[in-house]
Amino acid sequence: ETPIWGFAARPLVDGDTLYCLVGGEGSVAVAFDKDTGKEKWRALTAAEPGYCPPTIIEHGGKRQLIIWHPEAINGLDPKTGSVYWSHPITATLRMSIMAPRKQGSLLYASTQSNIGIMLALDDERPAAKVLWRNQPGIAASSLANTPVFTREAIYGCDVQTSSLIAFNPKNGERFWQTKQPTFGERKGRHAICFVVRHQQSDRYFILSETGDLILVKLTPEAYEELGRLPAIEPTNTAMGRSFVWSHPAFAQKHMFARNDKELICFDLAASSYKK
Repeated sequence: ETPIWGFAARPLVDGDTLYCLVGGEGSVAVAFDKDTGKEKWRALTAAEPGYCPPTIIEHGGKRQLIIWHPEAINGLDPKTGSVYWSHPITATLRMSIMAPRKQGSLLYASTQSNIGIMLALDDERPAAKVLWRNQPGIAASSLANTPVFTREAIYGCDVQTSSLIAFNPKNGERFWQTKQPTFGERKGRHAICFVVRHQQSDRYFILSETGDLILVKLTPEAYEELGRLPAIEPTNTAMGRSFVWSHPAFAQKHMFARNDKELICFDLAASSYKK
């Protein structure tokens, strides 16, 4: 059956295999031959498949297919679908959405209602153990936006407080939080902004749900806004406000953003933003 929010997890092509979230008994994840469509294997059972895209990581001497459905986060053998490891994490309203983020031997995933998990991956074999779980007041409940995971901090938009939050990957302790790139002076709940790192620097592009494109400097010490411009009209409405909840895309020094009316391309190479 179609989940309440439809089918949103994009498929993954890796080598000669196409990985998809499908759903049903024993078939949350299904692998196909990308050239013929022939089924290779199917794996995992959950009430719904969720919305989190399949992800490939390499750790513990093995390539691992990460599947996070609304009941557990799992590491699978990409060739056979056999389960290397699995840890329960129950997503509120079955909204497992963000792509798990890896940094070194750590893997993080979260959703709303202060639900999240930090896993320590085994360096010698494909296995994982729980390092810590989200609690009220620590980490960030990133829902429809995927946080950025650096060595020093994780930067994610927290749907519980409608704030951008920087927190410590080792224990979830918050360094700072701000509503400047989400609501600003507006009031409401469940705000979202999309954070994309500029190469390996401390500069980040943020597309706010207000439609503003913001250039910021993010460090564990502070949020520093460097500039912003109105980029795209927020055409969706809910909870008494207008917003845009479409993740931007970046390629060849350009940003692409869309709403329900148009797709806009911005040149980011110029000395100042140009539409």
